[in-house]
Amino acid sequence: MKLVVVGGDAAGMSAASQARKRMGPGDLEIVAFERGNFTSYSACGIPYWIGGVVRDLDSLIARGPEAFREAGIDVRTRHEVVGIDMRRREVTARDLEGGGELREGFDQLVYAAGAVPVTPGWARVDGGGVFGVQTLDDGTAVHTWLDRDPRPRRAVVIGGGYVGVEMAEALVRRGLDVTLLERAPQPMSTVDEDMGERVGEAIRGLGIEVRVKTEVRGLETANGRVSAVVTPDGALPADIVVLGLGVRPNTALAVESGIPVGVTGGLRTDLRMRVVGPEGHIDGLWAAGDCVQTVHRVTGRPVHIALGTHANKQGRVAGINIGGGYATFPGVIGTAVTKVCDLEVARTGLTESEAAEAGFEYVTAAVESTSRAGYYPGAAPMVIKLIAERRTGVLLGAQIVGREEAGKRIDALAIAIWNRMPVEEMTALDLSYAPPFSPVWDPVLIAARKATEAVHAAG
Repeated sequence: MKLVVVGGDAAGMSAASQARKRMGPGDLEIVAFERGNFTSYSACGIPYWIGGVVRDLDSLIARGPEAFREAGIDVRTRHEVVGIDMRRREVTARDLEGGGELREGFDQLVYAAGAVPVTPGWARVDGGGVFGVQTLDDGTAVHTWLDRDPRPRRAVVIGGGYVGVEMAEALVRRGLDVTLLERAPQPMSTVDEDMGERVGEAIRGLGIEVRVKTEVRGLETANGRVSAVVTPDGALPADIVVLGLGVRPNTALAVESGIPVGVTGGLRTDLRMRVVGPEGHIDGLWAAGDCVQTVHRVTGRPVHIALGTHANKQGRVAGINIGGGYATFPGVIGTAVTKVCDLEVARTGLTESEAAEAGFEYVTAAVESTSRAGYYPGAAPMVIKLIAERRTGVLLGAQIVGREEAGKRIDALAIAIWNRMPVEEMTALDLSYAPPFSPVWDPVLIAARKATEAVHAAG
């Protein structure tokens, strides 16, 4: 049997590795195509490498092409798959270094092409200096640009989501003057506005100019490189522009090949990660990672949430099934965490607007507390916000904004949402306590208690 993998990062190589673990080279031949130079790397670590927190590029690579080849997986970097023929069961790949094309037959195909940065028409300019940051090759290009002569001095980051905020901080660390532009009323719109205001204050505290409710109209170039970002308030000088406008599933090749996609633009799969068409799953076709849509466990609706944690799990599930085992991927709840300097920002489940859009009636509760006992040195403030269904009290969503050791508390709340726990039940959770780690009433328990009161008051 022969397996071909399209995409050599988290999802694709997890699938290949799991399939190889269950079937030897004599039973399964594996060929993986990757258009970039790297395999199995941490895209989430790119801003920290650019900002100098992570010392070198190699630190971000979990497993390079040679390691996979030694394990019996034929990895071909700098090869872009440009065609898929499901009837003939073969792919066409273009050699980006040597030129020319080749055809490779398959019995099983894993589509793991990832996501691509959202790039509006105005961002497609002839001049250099405009970057999305999705792959390690993208990060390398940014790093090279920042080291060029003359060194860039002014940066504009467009979009205040995770990538935008993290890249803005990285560029400040590199000594640039940074302006962050956001179309919404606040940066970090993945949390509610009252929590996002705190994030905005932290970003400004780094010396970053934040402009909200700002539409970008275009870019200006001079001497073959970007020179300014055009807004309704005038042009902002820029030596480098970073796009942080989100990503979309990289499914153009699938669509061109006649493979159907779902309402989010991502490939539809069943629980075992087999691609689903109008008549059921498509024999021999699997998909995983940022190119697929999945199910939100709270709303039951299809969503596209591009995170490496999901990609690794989905790839693992696909590989186990290809290798003759049995595994399923049960969906997501949108758990994520990031930081701005020492301010940690985390969320899971639904925000208020997402809960309302899904049709829930809900109550909210927010509490201020500290990461440790108040008298213990280093106790840092945090705010926890909970969103619970009005009648049942089931936890629908949670957000945390706080200083050191605040963010990872989101995991306890994610477990509660995953298991549909009512907030009243959460008040009795047996959480650990010692002064260096928590107040005697952990902030999670205090928030659950306040949310329970709100549920009872709502009737």
